[in-house]
Amino acid sequence: MQEIFQYLPYSKPFLFVDEILKIDENLIEGTYRFSADLDFYKGHFKDNPVTPGVILTECMAQIGVVCLGIYLLKKTGDLVNQPNIALSSSEIEYFKPVFPGESVKVISKKEYFRFNKLKCRIEMRNSKNEVVCRGVIAGMILSKKAVFK
Repeated sequence: MQEIFQYLPYSKPFLFVDEILKIDENLIEGTYRFSADLDFYKGHFKDNPVTPGVILTECMAQIGVVCLGIYLLKKTGDLVNQPNIALSSSEIEYFKPVFPGESVKVISKKEYFRFNKLKCRIEMRNSKNEVVCRGVIAGMILSKKAVFK
């Protein structure tokens, strides 16, 4: 499971995956701890730091779509090197804040993977097992030459 990390197209400070707990062709579970020294806490919000929703969405996408996508590509033999995976859609509802130092667990269930598009139903839970946010995220796996030209 941890070999997935070598294929991730991210590095600190923009890597929001600490551990993959469980993975198969239909599901992935992973964790991340939001370190209190992350830069965005200095201004979001002033004197009351909270993790921005866009960062929660990114964490969900990295674990729930990118890591699962890498696993699926590796399983089919289509993973040659680091894939380019681009977010193609997201619809997320937010229920609870995530504060500096908190750990979260992301649970993602594949809805489909076809024509290089992976769509998943994803949920994030805090350490009390409360739902922080949930929704649907989809991503496209792009060839190297198709990326941002």
